[in-house]
Amino acid sequence: MGQTLAQKIISKACSKDYVTPGEIEVAKIDLAMIHDSGGPRRVKPILDHLGVGVWSSKKIVVVSDHYVPEFDSETKAIQKLTRDWVKSNNIQAFYDQMGICHVVVPENGHLKPGMFVVGGDSHSPTGGAFGAYMFGIGATEMAGVLATGEIWIKVPETIKIDWSGQLNEFVTAKDMMLYTCGRLGMDGGKYQAVEYTGSAISSLSMQERMTVSNMTAELGGQAGLIKPDITTKRYLENVGITNIETEFWESDEDADFLDSFSFNANDLVPQIAAPHSPANSRNITEEEKIAVDVAYIGACTGAKMSDLRMAANILKGKELASGVRLLVAPASKKDQNLAKDEGIMKVFEDAGATILPNSCGICAGYGSERLDADVICVSSTARNFQGRMGALSSGVYLGSPYTVAASAITGCITDPRHFIEGKYE
Repeated sequence: MGQTLAQKIISKACSKDYVTPGEIEVAKIDLAMIHDSGGPRRVKPILDHLGVGVWSSKKIVVVSDHYVPEFDSETKAIQKLTRDWVKSNNIQAFYDQMGICHVVVPENGHLKPGMFVVGGDSHSPTGGAFGAYMFGIGATEMAGVLATGEIWIKVPETIKIDWSGQLNEFVTAKDMMLYTCGRLGMDGGKYQAVEYTGSAISSLSMQERMTVSNMTAELGGQAGLIKPDITTKRYLENVGITNIETEFWESDEDADFLDSFSFNANDLVPQIAAPHSPANSRNITEEEKIAVDVAYIGACTGAKMSDLRMAANILKGKELASGVRLLVAPASKKDQNLAKDEGIMKVFEDAGATILPNSCGICAGYGSERLDADVICVSSTARNFQGRMGALSSGVYLGSPYTVAASAITGCITDPRHFIEGKYE
């Protein structure tokens, strides 16, 4: 019997020709990623207690993205601890306040097809967009990885989600994943590997694929895989990765999947997820006219360069609705600089947006812009759990960057397709 993409990557990590779902194996780590929140401040005490150092200073990436900016004694202390730990362990790849880990790691060429990667964050499945098996683990398990370079894994079954057809104008990868969450629920992945296939997936840009893989976490999946292709190769070559092998890293035709789901992108319309779960997703036409106070373009899921372009497409030459605040937190400094060069940041500024640091920010409940009591927010983030972005009485609606921008202009949840002709009707 053939192997799924997940089995092939895990087989390589375990130095085996074949692994079977359900087996427990010990796998060697190609890369470990940690950030300032769950990284040094959590793992250092464990490693110190054990009296061990890191197994490799070249296979660990550290990103400061949660406690950013440094605005009080606690955040300053955490950042100092992070920098000191990086220096004392001679970590070769450290990105200090350069953006969100899930965007910074791939844009700096750390991921490629066939890698077996762990990350200290629940949205680590983002790496699956590059044909890497990447998943999130907690601090205790990460300490073990940092000390040994290995981890045990129960070989997963793979669930296949196929998207045929092509996305219509103003319909995005975010809409695909919100729709999937609405159909399958937040335990739809059942902690298995999820593989995304089909013409609609293969036509996505790399950053849109990253959104798909990222939100595998919302399905309850461990990893969200997309087979690498020419789009992957071109992206990686652009960030300095050459001699990229793509042909082998795909599921065999006779691979066995635990379950398969088929959706048609031709039929998909913009989605909106009502508070307090991504699984509360439905067609935006069912939620239009709900008044909003804050529109947030941010997070690894919703503020990459492709996302900023979407929002600017809607906002150009427009003004915010009276009483609505638009917050924009570009996912990385690199993407913000590109957006500035393209005039996109000026579009946001002209519209009256407040530009926030390149960090996780209020998506992860950090910073000074947390939502106040009873505030209604429309957001490009991946999650809208109660109290995650601020007060328990606040409410967050999830949508694509197009939807967030359209809603900021009208002051209520709005279908972005009203702006296809360049004028709201």
